[in-house]
Amino acid sequence: MQINPELLEKIVAEVLADLNGGTSRGSTAVAAPERVGGVKLTEKGQSARGTDPKEVVLAISPAFATTFKTTIIGIPLADVLRQVFAGVEEEGLHVRVIRVYHTADVAFMSHLAAKQSGSGIGIGILSRGTSIIHQRDLLPLSNLELFPQSPVIDLPTFRAIGRNAAKYAKGESPTPVPTNNDPMARPRYQGLAALLHNKEASFMDRSKAPQELSVSFE
Repeated sequence: MQINPELLEKIVAEVLADLNGGTSRGSTAVAAPERVGGVKLTEKGQSARGTDPKEVVLAISPAFATTFKTTIIGIPLADVLRQVFAGVEEEGLHVRVIRVYHTADVAFMSHLAAKQSGSGIGIGILSRGTSIIHQRDLLPLSNLELFPQSPVIDLPTFRAIGRNAAKYAKGESPTPVPTNNDPMARPRYQGLAALLHNKEASFMDRSKAPQELSVSFE
């Protein structure tokens, strides 16, 4: 894995501009359809708790697939969505997607997804790739499975996350998703991860309720 120097330069410049007041915060409204690398996201209105026991709710962060197009290691976010959808659908369930604006904390995003899910199971994914599978009756800082090292999460892992989330929704106890282990990931990516988090957080809008999205792949 290698850091994309162009991405790093762009993020640093944008964060510095934000700190200098050059960019307005909370400006990521996406009520109009957004086409990003083969996926179209359209807000349908405020999200609510579902009743379908065959759904898994996926919560995405404020700038996911709008300002940010790829994870921290350059995986297109459209492909991330495709793989999570595929994993859930392989188990006979389906995904409902919401965009969370009031927080960029993946623990609280995923817990909200679980609370709004008809099955009680939710997934939260940040733009940089950090992910959690959560369950409605757990505390926000507890979870079923945590994937904190975004630099080691690849597309097969995202698919497996979707698959395991669906298995939990069916009442099964799947083997936790295995992840790659790179002891150098933290020191190599920590600075970039912090910049990406600060940039993502700048698009939060604490006054805006979570929005349900329609998702179509192109």
